[in-house]
Amino acid sequence: MSAIDQKLEDLAAEFELLGDWEERYRYVIELGKELAPLTDAERSDANKVRGCASQVWLVTEPQGDGSLRWRGDSDAHIVRGLIAILLRLYSGEAPGQILAFDVKQALETLGLSGALSSQRSNGLASMVARIRRDAELAKAA
Repeated sequence: MSAIDQKLEDLAAEFELLGDWEERYRYVIELGKELAPLTDAERSDANKVRGCASQVWLVTEPQGDGSLRWRGDSDAHIVRGLIAILLRLYSGEAPGQILAFDVKQALETLGLSGALSSQRSNGLASMVARIRRDAELAKAA
């Protein structure tokens, strides 16, 4: 099992303990509150994620070992939580692992696919696309 799959399994176990979606939404919002804030300079147009209804920024930080880390922020509480989930899964992973990861299956496993509005699902897809694009660029470098 890859590290990213283990992170998904751990997250799924946490979600399972929560029961209903009201509790899970509260947990997602709590995860978002734990994100380190971005600086005003990092809230730049270059870091902005297109395709999200709310404001979303992702900062990509290549690491010395070839892995990638992200930091992110949003002006919407639930979206900050979704960013926290993505960062927990993807940060610290090698580009090849990121690109091999089946995020659609992961969202099914967590139950997010059916629990999010279409607008939030589209925004989440835009964030994942950005992460994958950055991984493709890092892998090609």
